[in-house]
Amino acid sequence: MLFINRLLYIFILWGLLLTVPAHAQDGPDGIGDIPVAGPPQDGELIPKEGSLPRTFRGISLGMNLDGLKKALEQDGLFHFRGDRDVSFLPAGEQSLVETTGFSFIRRAFFQLREGELFIMAFSLDPALIDHYSVFTSLVKKYGPPRSLDPGQAVWESEDTRLAIERPLTVKYIDKRIFAEIMGESTVKESAEVFLREEFLNGF
Repeated sequence: MLFINRLLYIFILWGLLLTVPAHAQDGPDGIGDIPVAGPPQDGELIPKEGSLPRTFRGISLGMNLDGLKKALEQDGLFHFRGDRDVSFLPAGEQSLVETTGFSFIRRAFFQLREGELFIMAFSLDPALIDHYSVFTSLVKKYGPPRSLDPGQAVWESEDTRLAIERPLTVKYIDKRIFAEIMGESTVKESAEVFLREEFLNGF
């Protein structure tokens, strides 16, 4: 079970790293006709902090594990089974909550670091709701995405990243905590490369 949890953690974390948005003018479902914001130009600011949502159905980025469990227990859209759906991960005092859902939500994933929620992802049921409907709803609320390609559309503010990915998953990410984890990963990789080179130099 621990091995499966580690694989799931790696899948979620590195899936975010390896998916590099490309700016596309054409895309499936006709979304290529909607203008896409490019990288910020000189003097141009990204959306102000708070302009993107950090809460979904009472579940907010930054909340603690007890608050998350309570919110899931009280929401009839989730089939939360308590501590059975909570896994503790070996890296950086992280934990993962994975639960099934009802109606529009098939599965939901919540990742916490040091007791603080920084990623929440919702896999939606394509039989009940389609990608284009979710996409157009987000465009209406938050404007054109920062980046768009056939695999995903991404909105960003100073502290939040909101993405809709194919086949149909909506993700909320706390950029501050995620950047800290990526920075620590870079330091660790650099140290491993240095030790490897030192070892090879010994021959």
